[in-house]
Amino acid sequence: MSTKRRALNWALTLVCAAGAAIALADINTPLRLALTPIFLLVVPAAAVIGLLRDRDPLAAPSVGVAASLVVNVLLATAMLTFDAWSPRAGVATIAVLGGFIYVLRLLYRGSGSVQTEQGVKSR
Repeated sequence: MSTKRRALNWALTLVCAAGAAIALADINTPLRLALTPIFLLVVPAAAVIGLLRDRDPLAAPSVGVAASLVVNVLLATAMLTFDAWSPRAGVATIAVLGGFIYVLRLLYRGSGSVQTEQGVKSR
């Protein structure tokens, strides 16, 4: 991974963490209006893209963005339906869902270095 891409990943991670921290701590700042939606949109998209990292380079981000929008709309609809609207609960739910998908990726994909057996013939 190039240095610029790694720096961009870390910057995006810090922005998302700041957005989640501001929302969960209920800090009233103008940055909350920008950082919290970034967290809500990036975390599910990044989680799904991580699951699809060896797929088509255009399909993985497209599916990730679509999944992020679907998750956020379903969460907002459920919160409104059950009269339980809370930005803090929404951020916490997205964080737990993102963490769950990350653990799922680790269990499903392993550490990323898949080794195949050499010399084994398939039938």
